[in-house]
Amino acid sequence: MEFVNPSHFISILNRKKSDPGEFNFTGNLKVNELDIQLFKYSKDECDEIKNILPENISAFEQDGSNYWLNVYGLSDVEAIVSICEKQGIHSLVIQDILDVNQRPKFQEYENFSFLTLKSTIPSDNVMITEQISFVFGTNYLISFQERKADFFEHLRVRLRENKGILRDRTADYLLYTMLESILDNYFKTLTKLDEEVEKFNFTDTKKEPSPNALEVIENHKKMVHFIKKSILPIKEFTLIVERGESQFIEEKQLKYFSEIKDLCLTLIDSCDMILSSLESATNLFFSVQGHRMSQVMKTLTIVATIFIPLTFIAGIYGMNFSNMPELEWKYGYLGIWMIIVSVFLGMIIYFRRKKWF
Repeated sequence: MEFVNPSHFISILNRKKSDPGEFNFTGNLKVNELDIQLFKYSKDECDEIKNILPENISAFEQDGSNYWLNVYGLSDVEAIVSICEKQGIHSLVIQDILDVNQRPKFQEYENFSFLTLKSTIPSDNVMITEQISFVFGTNYLISFQERKADFFEHLRVRLRENKGILRDRTADYLLYTMLESILDNYFKTLTKLDEEVEKFNFTDTKKEPSPNALEVIENHKKMVHFIKKSILPIKEFTLIVERGESQFIEEKQLKYFSEIKDLCLTLIDSCDMILSSLESATNLFFSVQGHRMSQVMKTLTIVATIFIPLTFIAGIYGMNFSNMPELEWKYGYLGIWMIIVSVFLGMIIYFRRKKWF
């Protein structure tokens, strides 16, 4: 599985702006076009508006209904700014939504809360990450997604068909179900990673390790570190909620966010285990490579050691001296070969007894 780092496709936010009211999108402009859906729901009814235009979005009313506004695509800066300003969202939050380099964080404001985090889009060959931001208040939740994905399609089905308790609860419960969906994607990604880690087998001496094995391992490490780094702020957010420091999370929903915290802890444990397995795979790779190199060097040393005395004998009788008595001997050539073979066999037997090969 290849890890696609979003920083490869994004620009750095220019903070030296002459106009403080100017906003910049730091992501990939070609990811997705703007697409907005609005759900207005209560226990008895649910209205859905697809492909709603930014100019048709007004401030959410306190009419006993809950609102979920989902925005796909962040490249249309003017539209994002228009949507946020109508809901009274602070300019700092608007820039955080548009800055996909933004570190996952939670921040409380007077009229709303802001949560931004990273999510994964797991697939067979590549893992793509994206930023998702949430702005939520008493009766509304706005989700900003960098690209189209099916993270929350099951929630739309629940709202349309009134399945479960989603329509009976306020927007904070909707936020819980969204966080649960995002964490589920992390579970799927880590499961695939764990399966790939198990494929690393460097103990088979008949197979040469792939030259890019270390590159794959390092890529997996980066991926797991990214996931762990992304999960920690979600856990911190749940701790804030548990302490009752979030004004827009009702007390009766606290048990659900405690479940989110438990899921985060489980994911962090999974990350640690996979990192440990990857580190073991790296050490095993170098150990096996070192062992194979030792075997090669031992073989070369034995061959060289055997041929040293044979080369010595051949060197002596290769000298051009006329008074060497063996040169005139009838069986001199045969005798030298017998000596060479005897020395060769003797050294082979000696090395075998010493178990050097």
